[in-house]
Amino acid sequence: MDAYSGGLDTEVDVEVYPTAKKLLSTCRKFFSEIDNLTPGKALEAKLNTEYGPGSLYYEDMCSCIRQGLSEGWVANIEVDGPKYRRSKICLPSPENRYFSITTVYMDSEEEYSGQYHVHPYGEINCVVQLDKTAELKGMSGWQGAGWTSPGPGTHHYPQVRGGALVAMFFLPAGRIAYNMKPGMPQPASV
Repeated sequence: MDAYSGGLDTEVDVEVYPTAKKLLSTCRKFFSEIDNLTPGKALEAKLNTEYGPGSLYYEDMCSCIRQGLSEGWVANIEVDGPKYRRSKICLPSPENRYFSITTVYMDSEEEYSGQYHVHPYGEINCVVQLDKTAELKGMSGWQGAGWTSPGPGTHHYPQVRGGALVAMFFLPAGRIAYNMKPGMPQPASV
């Protein structure tokens, strides 16, 4: 069992945590609006313009994530100590338009890199700042509050700097793999 899957196939019990149930409901409404859009630079720009800080979906998601962190169901499984943790909110399903939802907590003032991975179908990250200076590195550079959306076939280290944040990521069909190595070519779309 690799470090990612250890205990992470277990979803959060949304019946036990009303905040998790609210988050799932909000995400499902959001998915209905972005369902047929492909992760990548164009979607990242759209998300930051139409669904970024100040928008109802973004603010509701961030509120639920912050509360879930204090309730103990967000990013509660250590990957590399207490400053790098994950949890699976839910697996892909028809109700989720076949997106999985996972939360990752990262906390570091200096640049910190998590596990190198590839997104076979792309990825959508909602960046929830816990510290106002925290940033997540996406394929287009560093992102504070807002969104990143690496396209299909992209691979990278998840990286944080400037403090603590939670990246809530949505994976089409739940697809993520750890078989790429740094330095391998990125897809032509990058």
